[in-house]
Amino acid sequence: MDKYDLGGKTYSFSRYPKTTNRSLRAWSAADEYLIDHIFEDKQPTPDTNLGIVNDRFGFLSGLLNRFEPTVVLERKSQERSILLNLEANQVDPGKIHFIHPLDQPPHKFDRVVLNIPKSMDLFELYLHQIHTYLKDDGVVFCGFMTKYFTPQMLSLAETYFKEVEQSLARKKSRVLVLKGKKPSVNKPLVRHFDYDIDGTSNQKLQQHYGVFSSDHIDYATQFLISQLKVRDSEDHILDMACGNGVIAKAIQLQKPKTEIYLTDDSYLAIESARLNIDGPGIHYYWNDGLDDIPDRSLDLAVSNPPFHFGHETNIEVTIRLFREVSEKLKPAGRFVCVANQHLNYKTHLEKLFKVKVLAQNDKFIVYECGFEE
Repeated sequence: MDKYDLGGKTYSFSRYPKTTNRSLRAWSAADEYLIDHIFEDKQPTPDTNLGIVNDRFGFLSGLLNRFEPTVVLERKSQERSILLNLEANQVDPGKIHFIHPLDQPPHKFDRVVLNIPKSMDLFELYLHQIHTYLKDDGVVFCGFMTKYFTPQMLSLAETYFKEVEQSLARKKSRVLVLKGKKPSVNKPLVRHFDYDIDGTSNQKLQQHYGVFSSDHIDYATQFLISQLKVRDSEDHILDMACGNGVIAKAIQLQKPKTEIYLTDDSYLAIESARLNIDGPGIHYYWNDGLDDIPDRSLDLAVSNPPFHFGHETNIEVTIRLFREVSEKLKPAGRFVCVANQHLNYKTHLEKLFKVKVLAQNDKFIVYECGFEE
């Protein structure tokens, strides 16, 4: 747990999920710079309507709780982290108003602080929501680490705002200050593309901006789908870290009457999956774990598990999900997952399962895991 002093008070913040990497903190220098901009900007009053966007661990929410801010939640792990850190700092969670990226806030914003995400699609979706619900004289502060700067940050900001000012660098971070809303930008932030899942017909798929692999089905997922054969005995199937639901869609095409459970930490992913797959046997869970799934209930679990979290490469969450899958499978169940060749998943999987390589090419490898030979 790391300490931070503000206004004579010491706050404590920790990361959720926990990490063994001691170099990783629950906030960045960009978050600190955003806090300073808020308090330097005309001394906001307690009744300032404040929005907080992409506050992954609750640093901004905890320090700015006096404004009873509206916090935009994209990830379930983000919600859990914020609530844990509010509790650690004895902040009443009732002072925070949570909404999702597709929701209308309870009131228009005077000020918004935003930690710019890695995905420029997600940044645009956030800017679109902020632009829609910001007062005409409102101001937006967008923080980022200078090593992650891309000119697209400026071009997107200039799409929505007349004034885009960039601060001086401090501790290798900067802040964009956005003012003067441009006329409404009428742009549905949903991507459409076709994909021939089963080799016989194109499926028209959709996904919200900000969901992984924004303009096509990523190649690891394509490779997994090409190798996936659902067995007659597999009637309860999990698509873990489902993204836009394309793997579940491929399963449904193979076996239309099966029960399929889709889970993802990302709210936008779950909402995208809803656009692509439905039916009486389809179940969606916005969750960073598998506690919605009963133990020993699954015949098959399938996944292209995440290993990028924002700008971080981290397989600790992936390994935790592997453990959870092992608890949810029936004794005769199996787990099929795809990975980049450079990731050492097999070592971790073999601690839980009997593992064999189902298929591989020069970039990806598909593992089939179970408890029986």
